[in-house]
Amino acid sequence: MKKLLVLLMGIVLVIAIAACGNNDTKSAQSTTSPAATTQAAGQQVVLKASNFKFDQTEYRVKKGEPVTITLDNAQGVHGASIKEFKINLDNSNKTVTFTPDKAGSFPINCSIMCGSGHANMKTTLVVE
Repeated sequence: MKKLLVLLMGIVLVIAIAACGNNDTKSAQSTTSPAATTQAAGQQVVLKASNFKFDQTEYRVKKGEPVTITLDNAQGVHGASIKEFKINLDNSNKTVTFTPDKAGSFPINCSIMCGSGHANMKTTLVVE
């Protein structure tokens, strides 16, 4: 009985660790710049996510101007949540456009349990 329990715990551990190890080759080949940029169609932000981190510590946008945020899973399977603007991105919903109506710093958290570093997978959206 103990051997079976240890085996099952080992399998669960492997699955939990492997959640961030899934490599999405399509998004890894993306040539989109990860930086927040302003273009004629509005502000563009690409959140490039890899194992337990986003590519930038903060992303800056302007208040009152439309922003398109895209999640790019460069390594692993992740999500992005900005609670103040009711945004939740994942593999089935990778892009959202909205107009920030308030200035400030807003946390962006990984919204999909991705392994042992999930709790530390954070960045910030700064609306100026």
